[in-house]
Amino acid sequence: MISRTGHNTSQRTSTVPNGGSIILSKRLYQLTIGGGLVFWATTIATSLLPIAAEYRASFLYRSWSIQTVWIGALPAGIIIGGCVSYFCLRWLDKDSTKKPIQVSLILSFLVLAMATILIDVTRSLYGPADAWYYFLIGIMLNVPRFVLLGLAIGYLYRRLDESA
Repeated sequence: MISRTGHNTSQRTSTVPNGGSIILSKRLYQLTIGGGLVFWATTIATSLLPIAAEYRASFLYRSWSIQTVWIGALPAGIIIGGCVSYFCLRWLDKDSTKKPIQVSLILSFLVLAMATILIDVTRSLYGPADAWYYFLIGIMLNVPRFVLLGLAIGYLYRRLDESA
């Protein structure tokens, strides 16, 4: 079957039954929740470090409490997990090699790069005099969260794919 854009769509395999939408798929929700919970748990673990307390205290005009970080990390993890899961499903739907852990890690690093540019770089430009020190701390605290999110989504995808 030829679509309006001229692409042959009959050779594509869909990861959802009956050719349904990825947005409404059960697999997307499972990957999103799994990735979001891992992101949240990693945030809780890293926020208990003494350097994380120093990082939170460095924000100008406000200091984030540890409870604020814990509460805010869950919706952030769900949103980030949803984005990575959605594009992971789209990518693996088109790719025949099926390396979900590698794909989800690549997507997680892309999201990490975007978050770093939007949050940490901007904060470093308008932050305190030792902003680059806190920039590096922010990177150090974010890398484990995004790596573990990518690993969790890739592992869950592989596990769900084997059980299907």
